[in-house]
Amino acid sequence: MTLHARPPRPGPGRPKDPEKRQAVLDAAKRLFPQFGFDGVSMEAIAAEAGVSKLTVYSHFGDKDALFTETIRAKCEEMLPPALFLAAPKGSIRRQLATIARAFFALVTSPEAIGMHRVMSSQLAADSRLPQMFWEAGPKRVQDGFADFLRAKVAAGQLDIDDVQRASSQFFCLLKGEAHARLSCGCVVELDPREVDAHLKATVDLFLRAYGAAGGPRA
Repeated sequence: MTLHARPPRPGPGRPKDPEKRQAVLDAAKRLFPQFGFDGVSMEAIAAEAGVSKLTVYSHFGDKDALFTETIRAKCEEMLPPALFLAAPKGSIRRQLATIARAFFALVTSPEAIGMHRVMSSQLAADSRLPQMFWEAGPKRVQDGFADFLRAKVAAGQLDIDDVQRASSQFFCLLKGEAHARLSCGCVVELDPREVDAHLKATVDLFLRAYGAAGGPRA
C-alpha cells in the first residue's frame, strides 16, 4: 500500500492589522455621535480612518457590528473591567468613588453626549438601534457593577437585596442634573468643584442606603 502525505491544511488567511482596526474604531467613535447611525456610511468611516472600505468590512462585518463594537470599546476605554474587580481589603468608599468618577467622565464626554442626542432623536418604531446601544454599553456597565456589588455583599461590606436595581440606581444618581443639562445644551462645561461635590454626595447616599451594619455610611 502506498501512503500519500495529507495535503497541508489551508492557512488562516492574511492576519488582520490591529492598527487599522483601531483606526476604524477611532473614526467610528468620532462619526457616529456626530451624524448618527443612519447618517454615517461605511465608506465615510473608511475615509475618516484612512483605510479601504474592504478593510472596514474585513474587521467588522457590517455597520451593526461596527456600531456595537464602537459603543463597547468606548465604555471599556473609560470604564475598564478591572475597575469592577472588588479588592477584598480595599476601602469600599474609595472603590465606589473611583467607579463613580470614571462613569461620570464617560457619560459627560462629548462622544457620549452626542450619542445620547442621537438615541433621543426620532427613530422608527421598529428601530433596532436602541437595543443594540443598550446591550453594548449601559447593560454591560450595569452588569459589571452588579458583579462588584455582589462581591461586596458577600464580603459583608454592603447589604443589598436587589443588586441589579441598586446598580441601576447608582448610575442614575450619578448622571443626575448635570447630564440632563449637558444633553439639552443648557451648559457646555461643568464646574469641577460641583462635579466633585456631586460625586461625593452620590457615594455618601449610596452607602447610607446600602452600607452594611457597622460599615461606612456617612
